Amino acid sequence: MVLNQSYEPLSVCNIKKAFILLYLGKAELIIIDDRKSIRTIRKNYPWPSVIRIAKYVNVPYKKVVLTRRNILRRDVYKCAYCGRGDLPLTVDHIVPRARGGDDAWENLISACTHCNNKKGDRTPEEARMPLLNRPFKPNHVMFIKNVVGKLDDKWKPYLYLS
Repeated sequence: MVLNQSYEPLSVCNIKKAFILLYLGKAELIIIDDRKSIRTIRKNYPWPSVIRIAKYVNVPYKKVVLTRRNILRRDVYKCAYCGRGDLPLTVDHIVPRARGGDDAWENLISACTHCNNKKGDRTPEEARMPLLNRPFKPNHVMFIKNVVGKLDDKWKPYLYLS
Protein backbone atom coordinates (compact mmCIF):
# COMPACT_ATOMS: atom_id res chain seq x y z
CA MET A 1 0.00 0.00 0.00
CA VAL A 2 1.21 3.50 -0.83
CA LEU A 3 0.67 6.27 1.73
CA ASN A 4 0.91 9.99 1.21
CA GLN A 5 3.39 12.03 3.28
CA SER A 6 0.52 12.60 5.74
CA TYR A 7 -0.01 8.82 6.16
CA GLU A 8 -3.33 8.80 4.30
CA PRO A 9 -3.79 5.93 1.82
CA LEU A 10 -3.25 6.83 -1.84
CA SER A 11 -3.27 3.53 -3.69
CA VAL A 12 -2.02 -0.01 -3.92
CA CYS A 13 0.89 -0.86 -6.18
CA ASN A 14 2.77 -4.01 -7.12
CA ILE A 15 6.03 -5.05 -5.48
CA LYS A 16 8.16 -3.96 -8.44
CA LYS A 17 6.83 -0.39 -8.31
CA ALA A 18 7.22 -0.25 -4.52
CA PHE A 19 10.82 -1.48 -4.68
CA ILE A 20 11.73 1.03 -7.41
CA LEU A 21 10.24 3.90 -5.37
CA LEU A 22 12.24 2.78 -2.33
CA TYR A 23 15.47 2.23 -4.27
CA LEU A 24 15.27 5.68 -5.91
CA GLY A 25 14.62 7.33 -2.55
CA LYS A 26 11.16 8.55 -3.56
CA ALA A 27 9.51 6.59 -0.76
CA GLU A 28 10.36 5.26 2.67
CA LEU A 29 9.60 1.85 4.10
CA ILE A 30 6.96 1.90 6.84
CA ILE A 31 6.04 -1.78 7.33
CA ILE A 32 7.97 -4.86 6.23
CA ASP A 33 6.49 -8.26 5.44
CA ASP A 34 8.78 -10.59 7.42
CA ARG A 35 7.68 -13.70 5.54
CA LYS A 36 9.23 -12.57 2.24
CA SER A 37 12.30 -10.78 0.95
CA ILE A 38 13.72 -9.56 -2.35
CA ARG A 39 16.99 -11.32 -3.10
CA THR A 40 19.73 -10.24 -5.43
CA ILE A 41 23.15 -11.79 -5.97
CA ARG A 42 24.76 -9.69 -3.26
CA LYS A 43 21.99 -8.54 -0.94
CA ASN A 44 18.62 -9.30 0.61
CA TYR A 45 16.12 -6.45 0.67
CA PRO A 46 13.05 -6.36 2.89
CA TRP A 47 9.67 -6.99 1.26
CA PRO A 48 7.67 -3.74 1.54
CA SER A 49 4.10 -4.01 2.78
CA VAL A 50 3.46 -0.30 3.37
CA ILE A 51 5.49 2.56 1.91
CA ARG A 52 5.19 6.32 2.32
CA ILE A 53 5.89 8.77 -0.49
CA ALA A 54 8.72 11.20 0.39
CA LYS A 55 6.99 14.33 -0.93
CA TYR A 56 3.37 15.24 -0.30
CA VAL A 57 1.12 14.47 -3.27
CA ASN A 58 -1.72 16.97 -3.53
CA VAL A 59 -4.86 15.04 -4.37
CA PRO A 60 -7.39 17.74 -5.27
CA TYR A 61 -10.35 15.50 -4.59
CA LYS A 62 -10.80 11.93 -3.56
CA LYS A 63 -14.09 11.57 -5.34
CA VAL A 64 -15.03 8.19 -6.78
CA VAL A 65 -16.39 8.72 -10.28
CA LEU A 66 -19.96 7.53 -10.90
CA THR A 67 -19.60 4.83 -13.55
CA ARG A 68 -21.30 1.52 -14.26
CA ARG A 69 -18.18 -0.37 -13.22
CA ASN A 70 -17.93 1.50 -9.91
CA ILE A 71 -21.60 0.87 -9.12
CA LEU A 72 -21.09 -2.86 -9.71
CA ARG A 73 -17.91 -2.72 -7.60
CA ARG A 74 -19.69 -0.93 -4.73
CA ASP A 75 -22.47 -3.56 -4.80
CA VAL A 76 -19.86 -6.38 -4.88
CA TYR A 77 -21.14 -7.58 -8.27
CA LYS A 78 -24.44 -8.81 -6.81
CA CYS A 79 -28.06 -8.00 -7.56
CA ALA A 80 -29.51 -5.59 -4.98
CA TYR A 81 -32.90 -7.34 -5.15
CA CYS A 82 -32.13 -11.08 -5.13
CA GLY A 83 -28.44 -11.11 -4.12
CA ARG A 84 -27.32 -13.31 -6.99
CA GLY A 85 -23.96 -12.68 -8.60
CA ASP A 86 -23.96 -15.47 -11.16
CA LEU A 87 -26.25 -13.67 -13.64
CA PRO A 88 -25.48 -10.80 -16.02
CA LEU A 89 -25.90 -7.50 -14.18
CA THR A 90 -27.31 -4.15 -15.25
CA VAL A 91 -27.61 -0.81 -13.50
CA ASP A 92 -31.10 0.07 -12.26
CA HIS A 93 -32.60 3.36 -11.09
CA ILE A 94 -34.42 2.94 -7.76
CA VAL A 95 -36.65 5.88 -8.60
CA PRO A 96 -37.10 5.53 -12.38
CA ARG A 97 -35.88 8.35 -14.60
CA ALA A 98 -39.42 8.75 -15.96
CA ARG A 99 -40.49 9.71 -12.43
CA GLY A 100 -37.71 12.20 -11.82
CA GLY A 101 -35.00 9.81 -10.59
CA ASP A 102 -31.52 11.09 -11.25
CA ASP A 103 -28.14 9.53 -11.90
CA ALA A 104 -26.74 9.58 -8.36
CA TRP A 105 -24.98 7.06 -6.12
CA GLU A 106 -28.03 6.88 -3.85
CA ASN A 107 -30.42 6.14 -6.77
CA LEU A 108 -28.40 3.59 -8.76
CA ILE A 109 -27.93 -0.07 -7.91
CA SER A 110 -26.78 -3.22 -9.65
CA ALA A 111 -29.56 -5.61 -10.64
CA CYS A 112 -29.75 -8.84 -12.60
CA THR A 113 -31.69 -8.56 -15.86
CA HIS A 114 -34.50 -10.73 -14.47
CA CYS A 115 -35.09 -8.47 -11.44
CA ASN A 116 -34.63 -5.31 -13.49
CA ASN A 117 -37.28 -6.44 -15.98
CA LYS A 118 -39.60 -7.60 -13.18
CA LYS A 119 -39.34 -4.21 -11.43
CA GLY A 120 -39.92 -2.36 -14.68
CA ASP A 121 -40.77 1.33 -14.43
CA ARG A 122 -41.84 1.19 -10.79
CA THR A 123 -40.25 1.87 -7.44
CA PRO A 124 -39.12 -1.14 -5.35
CA GLU A 125 -42.08 -0.62 -2.98
CA GLU A 126 -44.59 -0.65 -5.85
CA ALA A 127 -43.00 -3.77 -7.33
CA ARG A 128 -42.82 -5.40 -3.86
CA MET A 129 -39.09 -5.96 -4.33
CA PRO A 130 -37.24 -4.70 -1.24
CA LEU A 131 -33.58 -3.78 -1.55
CA LEU A 132 -31.13 -6.03 0.30
CA ASN A 133 -28.75 -3.08 0.88
CA ARG A 134 -29.26 0.67 0.70
CA PRO A 135 -27.10 2.35 -1.95
CA PHE A 136 -24.49 4.84 -0.75
CA LYS A 137 -21.77 7.09 -2.05
CA PRO A 138 -18.49 5.17 -1.60
CA ASN A 139 -15.16 6.64 -0.59
CA HIS A 140 -11.74 5.94 -2.12
CA VAL A 141 -10.61 3.84 0.87
CA MET A 142 -13.39 1.34 0.15
CA PHE A 143 -12.13 0.94 -3.41
CA ILE A 144 -8.56 0.39 -2.21
CA LYS A 145 -9.89 -2.49 -0.10
CA ASN A 146 -11.84 -3.90 -3.07
CA VAL A 147 -8.86 -3.79 -5.43
CA VAL A 148 -6.70 -5.81 -3.07
CA GLY A 149 -9.23 -8.53 -2.27
CA LYS A 150 -7.75 -10.04 0.89
CA LEU A 151 -6.72 -7.22 3.18
CA ASP A 152 -3.39 -7.38 5.02
CA ASP A 153 -3.90 -6.90 8.78
CA LYS A 154 -0.92 -4.53 8.87
CA TRP A 155 -2.82 -2.09 6.61
CA LYS A 156 -5.87 -1.69 8.85
CA PRO A 157 -4.58 1.25 10.92
CA TYR A 158 -3.95 3.21 7.69
CA LEU A 159 -7.36 2.34 6.24
CA TYR A 160 -9.08 3.49 9.44
CA LEU A 161 -10.24 -0.04 10.27
CA SER A 162 -8.45 -0.74 13.53
